[in-house]
Amino acid sequence: MLPTPSQYPNAEVVIYDGVCQFCTRQVEKLNRWDGKQRLTYVSLHDESIVSAYPDLTKKELMEAIYLIDKESKRHRGAAALRVISRRLPKLWLLAVLLHIPFSLPAWNWIYRQIAKRRYRLNCDTEACAIHFDEKPSED
Repeated sequence: MLPTPSQYPNAEVVIYDGVCQFCTRQVEKLNRWDGKQRLTYVSLHDESIVSAYPDLTKKELMEAIYLIDKESKRHRGAAALRVISRRLPKLWLLAVLLHIPFSLPAWNWIYRQIAKRRYRLNCDTEACAIHFDEKPSED
């Protein structure tokens, strides 16, 4: 189980697509690397999101991961990954790469390409067909 904001109210909040198997596996890795409960996690599909973050639309949340820091600032997509990489010592190499001067537009583009294809990256059930605008096979 991933830690929630109610368990660690002083931790920063990662909002991710909890239906996406690829996304869920990535945040599970982040949680394993976070030995000090710096981060908590909430699926964008959780009913508490609407009341906790009314400024974030479902469309925005479906497009990218969000990190809500201790000052309640919203970090989105590659910018969120930049902040997360500074929080977790195991991601120091990624932090160096993500912070190359003037590289954020390129990282944002890469992030968007992966995010658009995330359901295809690690989806092994017919339930995922809804995300591809396809009908499940009738075998």
